[in-house]
Amino acid sequence: MVFRRSARRMRWLGCYRLGPIWKALLVFVVIAFAGQLLGVIFNKSWMQPERPHSLYALPSENSQGDSLGSCQPHTHIMFLKTHKTASSTVLNLLYRFGEERGLKFALPVGYQFGYPLPFIAQRVKGYRGPHVAEFDIMGNHMRFNKPEVEKVMPADTFYFSILRDPVALAESSYAYYKNVAPAFRRAKGLGEFADNPYKYYDPRLRNNHYARNLMWYDFGLDHTSNFSLALVKRGVAAVRRNFKLILISEYFDQSMVLLRHALCWPLDAVVSFSLNARQQMPSGRSGWVGKAAAPAPLALTDKQRLKLREWNALDWHLYQAFNLTFWQDVERFGRSRMESEMALLRTKREVLTRICLRDGGRPIEASRIRDKTIRPFQSGLVKILGYELQSGLDNATWEACLRMIRPEIQYKDLLDLRQFPRAQQPPAAGGLPVKREPSILRDEDRGGKRLVEKDWDGTILFRNQSLEQVDSKVRLR
Repeated sequence: MVFRRSARRMRWLGCYRLGPIWKALLVFVVIAFAGQLLGVIFNKSWMQPERPHSLYALPSENSQGDSLGSCQPHTHIMFLKTHKTASSTVLNLLYRFGEERGLKFALPVGYQFGYPLPFIAQRVKGYRGPHVAEFDIMGNHMRFNKPEVEKVMPADTFYFSILRDPVALAESSYAYYKNVAPAFRRAKGLGEFADNPYKYYDPRLRNNHYARNLMWYDFGLDHTSNFSLALVKRGVAAVRRNFKLILISEYFDQSMVLLRHALCWPLDAVVSFSLNARQQMPSGRSGWVGKAAAPAPLALTDKQRLKLREWNALDWHLYQAFNLTFWQDVERFGRSRMESEMALLRTKREVLTRICLRDGGRPIEASRIRDKTIRPFQSGLVKILGYELQSGLDNATWEACLRMIRPEIQYKDLLDLRQFPRAQQPPAAGGLPVKREPSILRDEDRGGKRLVEKDWDGTILFRNQSLEQVDSKVRLR
């Protein structure tokens, strides 16, 4: 039927008067145009060979499921990556989105923007002065300092961040920073710390900010101030003034729906796997066990949970304020509409899990991941879990799946290498050459199998990895 209609159109166009050669040429042009059209529809990789592949979207009856009509996607984005709030998963979304579209990242000289010191623009690699070379996306750890961020990012930048219940955050922070924060190191368990935090906490000691009002600190606010409602109101107002959207980690899927609408992104851009997750102890055991470390109990009574909220009162009131705002945003968005988009998001995640991941998508210990280049960084007393990819994936699918599970440190190094090839190291602000930090500090123990790498401020980045693994990492730089 289609061919008969085409024949009629060709006769109408007078094609019957053309000779055989011209008819063949016209057919070739029609076929070529159809091929181009199919390429547009299915987003074939040959159209943009220099960009990474995306896993194509599932079909949806909802026209808003993957695109958002006529709005233009935000490409100038600043994400304040707060600690232990699922922020590594969010950063992975930004890395993927920017990499696929060839955007320019504001990357730290090391792995953090001078944290725990307040952010300054000079900590951005390639920074040459206010607005000399604008960046598109910023998202690595920093202590927020808006005037300095504005020197780096464009005026139309979309600012957002994420919060978590301070008690859950304290549990994660204690497990992760047990050997970093003196207040945690001195306490035998989190419950013991909660019972009498002043016994262990000294605000003058380095890295003790991890032990009290950590989110308040990350937002650039004074976390040691005595609690008052007036102080809380000023802090909440400052966050509202500086950030257009605050996500809540306990409601991650709802957060992703709100984020993608705020940014005018396709739904696929916010589909993710949970990264930097910690291993739970089997039921019946009350603590966490790290390699060559004594148990560090995290069990808390209801009374101790209440004490932790009181101890982190600034964080607790900040969380309450934006949890309320969050659900107001959900109500404005529409509950049924939210449920529909969350269902689609979860379906896409389930499909990608089956396509991409081994073991049914369950995260596994880093030591069991055969590809050493995607083993997550290990810290403290917890085991940070990662993923393995399915075997037999075609190259495009393998690449797209790999981006979804690539750990934060390795992803940052990859983007750094692409933006700043070794032969083209840019000068820092003022024309001075960039001093490569961090430096590698090797602590060879038991046959040279233990290595420690520290950031510029002494923060340990790598621990208990083989020299072979990190040597290959250094060569990539």
